[in-house]
Amino acid sequence: MSTSQGSHRAGRRTATLPVHEQPTQAAPLVVPADLPGTAPGVPGAVPGQGGSRAGARRAARRRKASGSTRDGLRRLVPQALVVAFLAGGTSAFVANDKAVRLSVDGVPRSLHTFADDIDELLAHEGLTVGAHDIVAPAPGEALANGDEVVVRYGRPISLTLDGRRHQIWTTARTVEGALRQLGVRAEGAYLSVSRAAAISRQGLALDVRTERTVTFLADGRERVVRTNAATIREALAEAGITLSGQDTTSVAADAFPRDGQTVTVLRITGSRQVREEAIPYAVERVRDPELFAGTETVERQGIAGVRRVTYTLRTVNGVRQKPRRTGEEIVREPVSRKVRVGTRALPTSVAGADGLDWAALAACESGGRPNAVDPSGTYGGLYQFDPGTWRSLGGTGTAQNAPAAEQTFRAKKLYVQRGASPWPHCGRRLHQ
Repeated sequence: MSTSQGSHRAGRRTATLPVHEQPTQAAPLVVPADLPGTAPGVPGAVPGQGGSRAGARRAARRRKASGSTRDGLRRLVPQALVVAFLAGGTSAFVANDKAVRLSVDGVPRSLHTFADDIDELLAHEGLTVGAHDIVAPAPGEALANGDEVVVRYGRPISLTLDGRRHQIWTTARTVEGALRQLGVRAEGAYLSVSRAAAISRQGLALDVRTERTVTFLADGRERVVRTNAATIREALAEAGITLSGQDTTSVAADAFPRDGQTVTVLRITGSRQVREEAIPYAVERVRDPELFAGTETVERQGIAGVRRVTYTLRTVNGVRQKPRRTGEEIVREPVSRKVRVGTRALPTSVAGADGLDWAALAACESGGRPNAVDPSGTYGGLYQFDPGTWRSLGGTGTAQNAPAAEQTFRAKKLYVQRGASPWPHCGRRLHQ
């Protein structure tokens, strides 16, 4: 092989190596195998280098130097990759770290976090929130560097406002803050707890009575007061009005005063009065088959009872009221009247009564005057019939207006029914 060909090969080998693997000296020439002094198949010997063995040693040293350079580069590449990886991880670490400001119930603090959203931040900080708590931004919102997160816990309040009870929640930490949240007008109001008092997470009971305007009408005057009293009685005292004796108000004294309410004071004087009143007696009617139908006889007279009744007399603002019954006592029980009522069939004739002395009976009862009437106006005629008996015997109108013969006929019918009993004093004259 010619020298030019060897140079061409050496140049090609040099061109194909990477830049960092190219030797700093020119590549040794390849000696053809047929040159004198060179062992077949051994590259090597450079003319003038002291023989083939010395040239071989120099070529080995050059190859060793080139191999050391390549080994060093191979070791540097993995180290560079590790450094690059660590540099990238550090950049990601720095990018995920967020500086945020967290305020819990008004107490702020700054912190670093890797949380992606509000829920993760609260979980990392051990904060649990409920339906009555406030979180801003809202749970689930993304978290960014520099964000401010506010947590305000709800607190239960058992509020009695102007006599009405309410169960409410507030995120205020003081009574004054809660009143502002609720829109309660506290100027001039009564508070059962100081405005500056703190509200714990367990809550508190709060009684608030706002200032109200109440008008009192008393003793002919009108008085307007601004009050936060709990009862009408307390408001009366604030207005300088005193109740005495039986005095009262148009609104119950224990009632809660409402704004704009008008209350009238009633000045009352009273006395008691006791009266005895009759108790009507009852009438017992007993059926008697021995008496003719339409005939009634009184077996026992009725006696009215007596009861003692107590009344209260009142005068309200100078006006006398209707007496009010307040009690009663039975002094005497009534006795019922007992009446026998005939059920026997009426006679169809006056047989048996014709032979009696009717003139003597008429003379005794009425002086023999057909139109006679007793002083009471109840009984009339020859035989002094009362209207009921007269009509039961078939008469019309009144006995004193009927002819004397009719009166005697009706008297005979009465005798057939009842005998001489209708004329207890003069009946014996019939048999003289």
